[in-house]
Amino acid sequence: MKVERILFPTDFSDGSANALTYAVDMAKHYNAKLYVLHVVYDIKRAAGLSIPHISSDELYADLNQWAVKELEKSCIEETRSLANVEKVVVQGIPYEEIIDYVNKEKIDMVVIGTYGRSGLDRFIFGSTAERVVRRAPCAVLTVRIPEHRK
Repeated sequence: MKVERILFPTDFSDGSANALTYAVDMAKHYNAKLYVLHVVYDIKRAAGLSIPHISSDELYADLNQWAVKELEKSCIEETRSLANVEKVVVQGIPYEEIIDYVNKEKIDMVVIGTYGRSGLDRFIFGSTAERVVRRAPCAVLTVRIPEHRK
C-alpha cells in the first residue's frame, strides 16, 4: 500500500486529540505528508439561516483566526518530529469539506477521531466520521476515545 498523503481532520475535541497520535505515527511509518484540517462549521450554509444583529463575515473571520491559533497550539508538540506538515482552516460543513479536501489533495488516508455518540445525540448531530467513511475515496482509520473501549 502506498501512502504519501494523510489527512487528519480535527475539531479540537478529546476524540481528535486521541486520533492525532495515530495520524502522526502513520505519517512517520509511511514517511508521508500530514495535512491537519479544521473546518469552521458554516451554520448559514448548513441551515440556510441568516444571523441577525451580527456581521456573519466578522464572526467567521474571528472563528478562522481562532482556529488557526488553535491548530498551532494543539498540534505543535505531536507534529514537531515530522518533516512535512500542512495546517489548513476552511469554512463549510465538516464532512463535505473533508471529502472535498481528500479529492483536491489526492489524500491516501484519513485518520479521524470518533465520539461514540448514540441515540438522540447521533440523530441530531450526525456523525462526521461516519459520513467521511461512507463517502471517502480512500482508506479511513477511525479512532475511538479510550473511555469507549471496553
